[in-house]
Formats: sequence, C-alpha cells, structure tokens
Amino acid sequence: MQAMVDHTIPTGATRSGARWTLISLRPQGQQAALRRAVAGRGGQVLALPPWRLQRLHGTPVLRQLQRALNCDRVVFTSPAAVTAAASLLALAEAQRSPWLTVGEGTARALQAHGVAEVHAPQRMDSEGLLALPVLADVHGLRIGLVTAPGGRGLIAAQLQAAGATIERADVYQRRLLRLPRRTLARLAHSAQPWVLAVSSGEALQHVWQQLPPTWQQRLRAEGRVVVASDRLGEQARSLGLRHISRSAGPTAAQLVAAAHATLTVPAAT
Repeated sequence: MQAMVDHTIPTGATRSGARWTLISLRPQGQQAALRRAVAGRGGQVLALPPWRLQRLHGTPVLRQLQRALNCDRVVFTSPAAVTAAASLLALAEAQRSPWLTVGEGTARALQAHGVAEVHAPQRMDSEGLLALPVLADVHGLRIGLVTAPGGRGLIAAQLQAAGATIERADVYQRRLLRLPRRTLARLAHSAQPWVLAVSSGEALQHVWQQLPPTWQQRLRAEGRVVVASDRLGEQARSLGLRHISRSAGPTAAQLVAAAHATLTVPAAT
C-alpha cells in the first residue's frame, strides 16, 4: 500500500475517462447534483448510500406536522423534510411564523413551494442555524422541528437548553441499507485519487461500520476526505482518517469544489 506523496491531478484515466473518484454518502437516488458537478471536473461519483428516504403518511403524521407548523418558530432540517411536508399539506398557506432552514438547498425547496420568507444561515450547519438572530432568545417559545427520526440532535438539544419547547414532526424516515460488496469491488477499480465527501455524521458512521477492516485501513492510508463542518472533521479524525479538508458548506457544488482542490494542494491533516 503506497502512501500519497504526489498532490497533482493524475493524468491517467479509467476506461470511463474519469481521472478521480468522489465517494458519495448521499441517500439512495440523491446523487444527481454531485454527478453533474463532478463530471465538469474530470471525475466520477461512486455512491455508498447509507439509506433510502421514505415519506411518512397518515393522520397522526399530519397532526404532528400541523402542531409543528403552528409554533412560534419552525425549522425544516432538509429538502427531503420539505418535500415530505408538502405532500401532506399546502405549505404556502400554512406559514404563521418565521420559518428557518439549515441550508440554502432547504430554503430553495421551501421557496419552490411558495414560501416567500425563509431564514437560512450563511454557515450551513446546525451551529449556523442556532446562531441566527431569530433564535437569539427562545426562552418560553414553542419551536416546530420538521425532520426525520435521528439526525440534527444538536438543534433540539440546544434549543431546549435555552428554554424552548420542541414540537417534533417526523415526516419521513431513513431506511438503512446494507453495503453491497460489489460496490467495493467497483471502488477498487475506480480512478484514483479517491475523495470521500462527508456532509452527515450519521451517514459516515453507518457506512464506516459496514466496511471490512482492510477497506477501513485502505481509506485511512489512500483516501482523501472533504467535510462540510468542523464537527464532521473531528468525527473523521476519530475514525483514523487523516487527509481531511473543509468545504465551504454541504451543497454538491461546495463539496465537489473542495474535493477537486485536494487534487492540486495537500489536504489538511
């Protein structure tokens, strides 16, 4: 196993024409934006999806959502949360208070459903959301969280610690997937360098636990990692991953730009 010492873009390509590979941990069927961004930079995407997304339906889910949307503040944690909520009721007619999102992708999803006023942080993660002025003083407020089971635990915990009451509406769920061995076989024959894109700590943990020890060691030695937040960088380091760079945010364009930059400059460690 040879350590990386050459940080230039490789000139050799696979039969597909790709010169490097972005390893995606996005949900099943959510790779299109990454593939478009990577194709313009001479690479290819190999997906290791940790789960698939499934909308939740029924009267109890609708009632949960209605209670959440009637709160003093409402937080949508992902574009999938917006899509699932919109399948249950008309969002544009439901807004009664400030609505917030973790990132611009979720904000765009709300705007596409006719929601005009959306608060989104420049720093697109849980910490950025919690720093928004509209959440500066939440003591005694009811805050709706439109989300899925698991994930974004920091948001609810911090808001509750500040004196808010959380009204949670789980409108979709993540169905965990097993990692097919044939996917690792494809990765073994894919163009190097390999750059692992991490925008979810849960996704990284779930996929990492399924990797055979030989593959974990190989990624520690040969892989580069791009993370969407400092917290994710700490998690990656705790797994023994070393060649870690920080992207400007979690969008496909931001992750791919940072991944491509690692091909020409040494990654941070």
